[in-house]
Parts: sequence; structure tokens; C-alpha cells
Amino acid sequence: MLSWVLTFLIIAIIAGVLGFTGIAVASAEIAKVIFFIFIVLFIVSLIMQLVNKR
Repeated sequence: MLSWVLTFLIIAIIAGVLGFTGIAVASAEIAKVIFFIFIVLFIVSLIMQLVNKR
């Protein structure tokens, strides 16, 4: 999942440098959404591991 975030972030940076602001903004937003989904899934996984150890 982090590889998708990095991919969209690189697309956003390249598009921003080349002047394609619409594509840059869209790619950055997609990267942010995927990153927050990753963080939520990571926290849920961490909590599940702690619950299962007991």
C-alpha cells in the first residue's frame, strides 16, 4: 500500500513541475487518502495483535 502512495506522490510531483496542476492535485489527494487508509489498517492490525497476545 505504501508503494501506491509513493507512486501517486511521484506522479503529483512530476505533474506539478510540468505545470499540470489538475493532475498534480488529484494525485496528491489520492496519495493522502491511501496513506490514511494505510495508517488506519496499521493501527487496527496493531490492536488486534495486542488483543490476541492476551
